[in-house]
Amino acid sequence: MIQAEDHNVAYKLLQKGQILPLGKILQINHKQIQGKVLDVELERENKQLIYEIEVLNDNGVVWEYKINAKTGGIIKKELD
Repeated sequence: MIQAEDHNVAYKLLQKGQILPLGKILQINHKQIQGKVLDVELERENKQLIYEIEVLNDNGVVWEYKINAKTGGIIKKELD
């Protein structure tokens, strides 16, 4: 996992075009990801960079989304 204090690492990945900014990720998936973002982590899984985003929806349910950090495509959605 890339730790929160490693924001410099995330910035460098962004500058190299290896990940999209979080705002762009949320914009791409605005129809699927609705609610309040509670937590975001940038992780490396199976040699792939992913955003793990926890979202509290209007019904009080927390969902976790795993999103390809380079393309913005949703890999997985599950109840948290």
